Amino acid sequence: MRKLTYGMNLSLDGYIAAPGGDLDWSVPSGELFQWWSDRVAATGLALYGRRLWETMSSYWPTADEQPGATPAEIEFAGRWREMPKAVFSSTAGAVDGNARLVTGDAVTEITRLKAEDGGPMDIGGATLAAAAMRAGLIDEYAVVTHPVLVGGGTPFFTALDDRVSLSLVETRTFPDGVVLNRYETKR
Repeated sequence: MRKLTYGMNLSLDGYIAAPGGDLDWSVPSGELFQWWSDRVAATGLALYGRRLWETMSSYWPTADEQPGATPAEIEFAGRWREMPKAVFSSTAGAVDGNARLVTGDAVTEITRLKAEDGGPMDIGGATLAAAAMRAGLIDEYAVVTHPVLVGGGTPFFTALDDRVSLSLVETRTFPDGVVLNRYETKR
């Protein structure tokens, strides 16, 4: 069975995007950017909601061709393009690159994908991750907390019907006071 991890940058008050979709507060240090790049390289399949897909696919396919692209950005762009992706949307017409569009029931498809052989899966996008959380499909949470309060926006966690017990498996501090906490779901 494949492992499913939900990880994103979030504010101390629990948001992955501030009001209006603002992400300026979550610009990573070089060390944190490398950590995210290494995760992408190790991901067997990334599961994206439509909005996160649109954000990522609007930049990373050609980021390494942009004037002034850093070696880290060049590395990440290549890794991101190579990483297989499934984009869950009922409104997107098509996806390109190393991605396929999933228009059916997300929970059914994620359950099927978890049962397949293959490398670990990452899930991103608040709405998609919320459905997986409520269905009990997430095995690990990678909570990358930035020391900022944004006061509202898109929450990392959704309302749940039942409590989810977790075990802390890693804590790591990055520059600028950013803290990673990784938790495994107790089963």
